Amino acid sequence: MAKLSLFDRRKRRVRTALKARAGGRPRLSVHRSGRHIYAQIIDDLEGRTVASASTLTKGSKGPGATTEAAARVGKALAEAARQAGVTTVVFDRGGFLFHGRVKALADAAREGGLEF
Repeated sequence: MAKLSLFDRRKRRVRTALKARAGGRPRLSVHRSGRHIYAQIIDDLEGRTVASASTLTKGSKGPGATTEAAARVGKALAEAARQAGVTTVVFDRGGFLFHGRVKALADAAREGGLEF
């Protein structure tokens, strides 16, 4: 078996821990690239995406690789989740560290009404 990268080991560790404490709540999954940030709320019990937002969605302004853009995505995701009837989630940062754009997205989602 091939050795996992540090990112993949961290991703696996985070996913395993939050699946154990999810308690049937949907998962707010975050992915960031060099240019954009993406977030979606996934219902793992049904296997479907409930709500999503990214810096590529219609109406997002400005560059996508900034903390301000991540905050806009967090607010948009919270709004979409509210319309879908989701209020509590578990935060899945994947293998990304909780700072910078990931933290800005999480803080904005909390301000928008999501609880995690």
